[in-house]
Amino acid sequence: VRRSSPVMSADWVGFSYALLVSSGGVLGYVKAGSVTSLAAGLLFGLLAALGAYMASQNPPKMWLSLGTSGTLTVVMGLRFLNSGKFMPAGFMTVVSCLMLLRTLSGTIKKPHLF
Repeated sequence: VRRSSPVMSADWVGFSYALLVSSGGVLGYVKAGSVTSLAAGLLFGLLAALGAYMASQNPPKMWLSLGTSGTLTVVMGLRFLNSGKFMPAGFMTVVSCLMLLRTLSGTIKKPHLF
């Protein structure tokens, strides 16, 4: 007898975060001509989307989401401390920190991270 696997729900919060990160990179390029913002935004947006996909397929495996949101929390937090400007660095620090806390709470509930 073959059992079908349960359908996992999509990590819509994770996918929304990925879209926000990517959009921030594109906006940085459009407004300031920053190729670095574009590249970093698209790279981290892709990593966040891949992390959301992995969490959707196998919820205990949240390590990519954890690494992406943690890295952005630190990097954007340092940029915010250096610039003192809430937009965009402070905003992304807050959003990334919230995503990091959400991901960490998921790993505490389901400790099989790897």
